[in-house]
Amino acid sequence: MRSTGAIVLLVLVLLVGFAGCAGCSSFNSLRTQDERVTGAWSEVENQYQRRADLVEQVVSTVQGQADFESETLQDVIEARSRATSIQVSADDLDDPAALARYQEAQTALGASLGRLLAVSEAYPTLRANEGFLRLQDQIEGNENRIATARRDYNRAATDLNARIRTFPANLVAGVAGVDRREQFEAEAGAEEAPEITFD
Repeated sequence: MRSTGAIVLLVLVLLVGFAGCAGCSSFNSLRTQDERVTGAWSEVENQYQRRADLVEQVVSTVQGQADFESETLQDVIEARSRATSIQVSADDLDDPAALARYQEAQTALGASLGRLLAVSEAYPTLRANEGFLRLQDQIEGNENRIATARRDYNRAATDLNARIRTFPANLVAGVAGVDRREQFEAEAGAEEAPEITFD
């Protein structure tokens, strides 16, 4: 009888130990994935900040063009101000409203910048300005880096979100202080195919 009790006790100790090891492993890997999401978010912020800095340089260059459309320029200045005033920390990445406000402000800046660059086509002296052309190329490249950073962030968030919904990580996520992370969504109208006409 004693040997049966000892065997049962040994099995229980082994099960608890195994569960503890699995829990520690899940805890550590969840924290690691959470840090990947935070790192990916930092890169998103870095690329948006780089764009804001480039916009400031474009505005300075365009302001030198005496007859440039002041309303278009003012829209860019205001959109940049709004976009740089909205901050989302890594701790807020589980708040859909915070991420939506951030995305909305960045989208508005991108749209106003696009209008400014389109309007600039009508100004031959601006189009001949090498500094302006370099800035335009840098902005185009930066938009690609923003798209890549957002994609990488969404992948990291998807991996983490999937992980905290599976066993045994779902049991450990709360203890590890790891919550679901919101993702960037496609911008309004992105699902519609553009109308292409050949005249």
